[in-house]
Amino acid sequence: MSRIVLCVTGPMAAGKNAVCSLLEEKGFLCIDADICVHDIVDKQKDKIMARFGDIAAQQGIEICNPDGTINRRALGSIVFSDPELLKSQEAIIHPAVEAELNDFIDGNPDKNIVLNATVLYKTRVIERCDAVIFVTAPLIKRFFRVKSRDSMPAKQILSRFYSQREIFAKYKKIKTDIYKVRNSGSKDRLKEKLDSVLCRINSKSG
Repeated sequence: MSRIVLCVTGPMAAGKNAVCSLLEEKGFLCIDADICVHDIVDKQKDKIMARFGDIAAQQGIEICNPDGTINRRALGSIVFSDPELLKSQEAIIHPAVEAELNDFIDGNPDKNIVLNATVLYKTRVIERCDAVIFVTAPLIKRFFRVKSRDSMPAKQILSRFYSQREIFAKYKKIKTDIYKVRNSGSKDRLKEKLDSVLCRINSKSG
């Protein structure tokens, strides 16, 4: 059987990392696009400051940390509230992220791969995926996960949620098979659901 490349996606705090951890236990190699973005944001600091520095200043927001790195949360508070600004950020960041993900896939030709990525549908890397696992969870659970994990203001959480409201619809438009996994119970129950999905994926990839 040939190797499998999966995209694990879903809205903020749905449980993508939990699903990826379970896949790693099954021998998949995982790369987290968010971590790639964190590194690339700092590498692209000059472009980001040139594009968003004045806007941030007008809003009284400081997007540059004292150590010279980009304050990603502050930047997020700007771009996730304006679709056009989000597109501008993605134009700076996505080409480099896409290159890293392709390198990861190409560098591990004999391994099953999982790409932990919220908006992979915006890149051509999605065309290399055999299937998409879309993780969902009740909105209220997601809200309190973010609140306890990130100490993010409620308004910013809801703004982020709103910006991601059409993610599933976007993935439905692509040709890759998509499987929903609802993460609303225990880890064991999540594992059972994931095992069922993997059986279906394996039967198709044969």
